[in-house]
Amino acid sequence: MVPAAVGFHCPECLAEGRKSTRAVRTIYGGKVRPGETPGVVSRILIALNVIVFIITCASGAKVLSGTGNSPLYDRFALIPPAVADGEWWRLFTSAFLHFGIVHIGFNMLALWWAGPALEAAMGKVRFLALYVLAGVGGGILSTALGPLNATAAGASGAIFGLFGALYVVSRHRNINTQAIGFTIIANLVLSFSVSNIDWRGHVGGLIVGTAIAAIIAYAPRPPLRDRYQVVGIAAVAGLLVLAGFGAVSHVEHRCQAQYDTLRGIFATSGASGFNQDNAGGVASCIAHDPGAIKDR
Repeated sequence: MVPAAVGFHCPECLAEGRKSTRAVRTIYGGKVRPGETPGVVSRILIALNVIVFIITCASGAKVLSGTGNSPLYDRFALIPPAVADGEWWRLFTSAFLHFGIVHIGFNMLALWWAGPALEAAMGKVRFLALYVLAGVGGGILSTALGPLNATAAGASGAIFGLFGALYVVSRHRNINTQAIGFTIIANLVLSFSVSNIDWRGHVGGLIVGTAIAAIIAYAPRPPLRDRYQVVGIAAVAGLLVLAGFGAVSHVEHRCQAQYDTLRGIFATSGASGFNQDNAGGVASCIAHDPGAIKDR
């Protein structure tokens, strides 16, 4: 027994009582610790994006336009032939790179608006899984269908995933969905209307985020809820792996077709300068510097 403000406390009894106390959970099963800062994962993600943006600008990118010769773009941005050449990490790292202050500003504002609410409903781990997989899903669709000579980057794929998740959660909780529905439609219209925006990354992120949110929200009630959510999210991750291999295969075929076309043009015209010793396929794509920049 130990003295306390009122009487005495038994340490062993208190410890046993804590074991029998049920852990506080979010609406969809995430654990909540006492005194935990709300939206901590969202804040960390914003901080990481800002830090990477500062490093990118310090290494050669321009603050306003994002143009420049930053080595971070060369090494970590999404370039389809580079992904097909084995640099799979670009599907993840490209979601933390941005082209200019306006690009990162809009994305981080959207993350600040949508992130904490979803994190509070899902919990940190589920929210982070949704964000990361939505970003990767956007990168995979961008790799498969995007221009071979384009460099794409941005968190918009993950942000669209959050938008889709907000819509699903709002429907599940019987909350009015007009605002988030309008937001999604307006941003999709903008994505297809502006030439330097990579709509593929947006659509891919929206599809993956919506699917994961549906799995989390509509899983059976406890005690089976956690198991269904884990299996469902793992299944989505597995499908993304398969989609990634499919995207790479598609890029390889496109690169080979491009190489064969160029070789035919040079052979027909008799012009010099085409490297007949080039291995073709992906190697021929990588031999050319990336061209247009695509915001995601």
